[in-house]
Amino acid sequence: MSSTAAAITGAVVFGWLGMVVGISFIEAPLKFRAPGITIPLGLGIGRLVFRALNTVEAVLAVTALLAVFLGGAPAAVLGLTIAVAAILLVQVALVRPPLSRRTDRALAGEELPRSRAHFGYVGLEVGKVVCLLILGVLVVSL
Repeated sequence: MSSTAAAITGAVVFGWLGMVVGISFIEAPLKFRAPGITIPLGLGIGRLVFRALNTVEAVLAVTALLAVFLGGAPAAVLGLTIAVAAILLVQVALVRPPLSRRTDRALAGEELPRSRAHFGYVGLEVGKVVCLLILGVLVVSL
């Protein structure tokens, strides 16, 4: 893998990792513990934050994919990059739509139990973090 492609991929991957950890595992759970934050307010904020996060993640995924494809990355790096992009695609295309519909219902005042789709999203986030961490370590060790 060229040194330029490795540098770009490493920067993208570790930036992406930091965003996911900061938002998904720090901001999101803590938001609901803040004084005065109601469930509808927290859901409204979360919807905006995750829409923005997923948009930035899509840009980072495309950038990483281009860098590894054009930079002659080894198979492990290429495979992990594709895996991370696929996880993001599953989250955005398959898991977020039901969560968005559920948020709409909650914002309309309906009392709802915790969603299984939410647990699926969190599980995918954990998988994405693991893949990004391994990918970052691989890229910087090239």
